[in-house]
Amino acid sequence: MIVSGSRSQSLAVALAAETGMELAPVSFDTFPDGERTVRVGDVADHTVIVASTVSNTSHVELLQLQDAAREAGATEVTTVIPYMGYARQDEAFETGEPVSARAMARAISTGADRVLTVNPHEQAVCDFFDVPAESVDASAQLAAPLSGLTEPLFLAPDSGAIDLAETVRDAYGTGETDHFEKTRHSGSAVDIEPRDASVEGRDVVLVDDIVATGTTMSESVAVLNEHGANRVTVTCVHPLLAENARLKLARAGVEAVIGTDTIEDPVSEVSVAPAIAPQL
Repeated sequence: MIVSGSRSQSLAVALAAETGMELAPVSFDTFPDGERTVRVGDVADHTVIVASTVSNTSHVELLQLQDAAREAGATEVTTVIPYMGYARQDEAFETGEPVSARAMARAISTGADRVLTVNPHEQAVCDFFDVPAESVDASAQLAAPLSGLTEPLFLAPDSGAIDLAETVRDAYGTGETDHFEKTRHSGSAVDIEPRDASVEGRDVVLVDDIVATGTTMSESVAVLNEHGANRVTVTCVHPLLAENARLKLARAGVEAVIGTDTIEDPVSEVSVAPAIAPQL
């Protein structure tokens, strides 16, 4: 039985279709004082909760869903977190700062027997949970909408994301991979450009785990256009696209933006359900 969070309904439906599991009845409400509550109907002994924690409210909602599922009779709860908020706060940079990813993981662990996360920003986030936790790589799904690329180059914004670029390239079936390098000339002057590959006349696919503000991606697109790229497509597992990020990318000359349904957005063209289903 699958229990869906309010911000992961499309993925829950796709996952039910992929696995043959039933969707549990779930409702959400808000009290006059602003507090949220949930209600879960009949559940199975093994219940799968699918809930992206894209906001503080959705974090609270996930904890409530876990507790409600137990109250409804679930004896085993697998919690799937398609997008885990606070995951990038995985260390304290100064004394007195929280390791927020650890705090959230510990709270979620109280209501789960097992946790799956999709492409967390750092794999080490899984170590913060007090129950078995694994990451699922869904980046290969980003290749599905791509077709007819001219001399494709799959480009990561930095060396840390090159594995993602290689995975999408392999799923597409052909092409070259590379990543951007930064060269600092002074305190404020920084150049970014592809490390080795030429982009002139080629279709470039930028690949990253998350696009948040769109600033870095927009700067990268500008560089590619200066170097004569043919078309530029931005792909990301988590299309957070905060504030005016989508507008920034459009103004920079992006051909298309492709994301997954870890976060529900108009650009969420592909589902991560096929990657999650075998792990359940």
